[in-house]
Amino acid sequence: MSVIVSRIRENEKNRIVTEGKNGERVALVTGSTSGIGMAIARRLAEEEFTVAFHSKSSVVVGQSLAEAHPGSSYFQADLSDQTQSRNLISEVLSRHGRLDVLVNNAGISTTIPHASLKEASPEIWRSLYEVNVIAPWTLIAEAEIALRQSSRSERPSCILNISSHAGIRPKGASIPYSATKAALNHMTKLLALSLAPQIRVNAIAPGLVDTPMSKDWTAARKLWEERSPMGRGAQPEEVAQIASMVVANHYLTGEIIISDGGLNLT
Repeated sequence: MSVIVSRIRENEKNRIVTEGKNGERVALVTGSTSGIGMAIARRLAEEEFTVAFHSKSSVVVGQSLAEAHPGSSYFQADLSDQTQSRNLISEVLSRHGRLDVLVNNAGISTTIPHASLKEASPEIWRSLYEVNVIAPWTLIAEAEIALRQSSRSERPSCILNISSHAGIRPKGASIPYSATKAALNHMTKLLALSLAPQIRVNAIAPGLVDTPMSKDWTAARKLWEERSPMGRGAQPEEVAQIASMVVANHYLTGEIIISDGGLNLT
């Protein structure tokens, strides 16, 4: 009898992971208490996803966002610590029972003139890689099983990495930052091959976006106004619209979608 009960309980656990505690699709968006991440998380919530909000430090904002979207949640984790990155996935699964979409939006940057080679110290390289490259890898590796379990042939699970046009063109706030985004782009393509067809993997590579991080980027704003065909940077909601399309399209995979107002054409 104990063996039968054990099997029933195991089947029930598998059912919860497969269907979710509320039967709803769950999306984890890292760095989602401001800027692009917040816009994407809100957009997915509007599209009836249960959203797991995340930030490193904006706890009050994160909790408020979760409360404003019924069924959603907030988790705090420092993604420079890979133990916390692994725990983030387990906490989301413990709370929601499944994961359908992972948006790796959280990232860090530093401004260093490209010609100032010694200023780009090994410590800066390591800190940027830890958050911009290794953390997304850790989150994806930890989430893989859950993403496969929630996947359907007609609706594969989805990973979306938020990269940068600096990972495609020889631009960016610093060479280490641009190199991390180039690595994230290539990782996206490699994972799209290895995780298909159950999990789709894509990236969006924005240029200048009007966020709190970019509010003092006077030179970048001038560049976009003068050289980009659209004559301005993007609003976070415009990037979120692309993210929504990528999540909704069940065929697209391995793509790096540039969203820089056409600056890459000039």
